[in-house]
Amino acid sequence: MRLAKKNKYSIFVRPLLWLQKRNFGAELNPSLLWGRRPPLFWLVAGFFGYLDRRHSPLSPVTRSLICVRVSQLNDCEFCVDANGMRLAERCDSVEKIKALSQWQQNSALFTDEEIAVLHYVEAMTITGQKVTEDMLSDLQQWFNEDSLVELTALIAFQNLSAKFNTALDVPAQGFCSVPTTSALKSTATADEPDTSSAQQQEPPQSKS
Repeated sequence: MRLAKKNKYSIFVRPLLWLQKRNFGAELNPSLLWGRRPPLFWLVAGFFGYLDRRHSPLSPVTRSLICVRVSQLNDCEFCVDANGMRLAERCDSVEKIKALSQWQQNSALFTDEEIAVLHYVEAMTITGQKVTEDMLSDLQQWFNEDSLVELTALIAFQNLSAKFNTALDVPAQGFCSVPTTSALKSTATADEPDTSSAQQQEPPQSKS
């Protein structure tokens, strides 16, 4: 990380760090950064805690698909790692999890509701794209206006979290094997055949 862990954290932060260590085996890296400012630490924890509550109008799988996809688009290693773990716990389809980074090419694995949500996620997250009236109209098949506010808030929050972690180079902690977008690109590049040497060794054609 670009900022070091503090030697001692506020008494208002230490209980949650202790719980993280008990539940995950280690304190979560972003918490060590947010914990430098206890009011921010608890505002962020409370914000996400509310959005990911048990009685959210968004299903657990939908919430996790949103968080992982936003994380992939922001190239946030920690976010993909942590959110991917939660998605694996909630989703019974390994194929869907693996296909999320290329969901448009694997749309048969996703429900119509999930596809509408993912279109909205990318419109909100990718620079240069915009949310359209058609997107919102499509989403209203499954979400009322209050639910749309929560859906939008979750996407916005995950963008905040991912951009914070990416800017401060927060690393993954080995919770899950879902790849980031950059990892996928690196794999694709590595799998491409190298034709340069073949072209250099190609014998000249005889002239007729």
